[in-house]
Amino acid sequence: MDPMTSLSDTWHSHFSRMPLVAILRGISTNEAASVGEALLQSGISIMEVPLNSPQPFDTIARLKHELGDSAFVGAGTVLTQHEAEACAEAGSQIIIAPNCNPAVASVAKEQQLIYCPGVATATEAFQALDLGAHALKLFPGEMISPEVTKALRAVLPAQAQVLPVGGINENNIPHYLAAGANGFGIGSALYKPGKMAEQVAASASRFVAAINASDPLITC
Repeated sequence: MDPMTSLSDTWHSHFSRMPLVAILRGISTNEAASVGEALLQSGISIMEVPLNSPQPFDTIARLKHELGDSAFVGAGTVLTQHEAEACAEAGSQIIIAPNCNPAVASVAKEQQLIYCPGVATATEAFQALDLGAHALKLFPGEMISPEVTKALRAVLPAQAQVLPVGGINENNIPHYLAAGANGFGIGSALYKPGKMAEQVAASASRFVAAINASDPLITC
């Protein structure tokens, strides 16, 4: 099977089971395994290690080694071509960014990685799709309401996956899903440095419950 097809299928498999991306900003390599296991046990298997975390590439490698195929692991806040290349070398399966940089998109395509750039307008969204984006990070979510999400969803291709990120909580998830969002990135509400694995599991369970309660509305 073509490697890109295989990775794309793997991404869609994880995303369709639970369309949440755990943003582990600030996580240390030593706590990665326990936090990763807590997320898996709660039902979240897609994990992002932002590059402004301590030793992010070591942490990505640790998560992949400890969790194996049970998790889909990648890097976030990828801003440059050099960073994207380093992500590929570290074994990242997905590259996530707050913006859409053609140089980063090019590396993702060349290295056959899933690419999820940040967009805030229809123009940015279509440009990102033209550059090969597999999913669109609607960022910052605090600025992109469910009403705006609905307007974007109306003009984007049906197969385009949109994930609001920023300010997402259990209460607004149903409204975003009803507006056509496909999934979400969850940051400090799920994990922040110093939060114990048990606490992460409790937070993750609440988000998973919110998704499952709204399951009929999901448009993946």
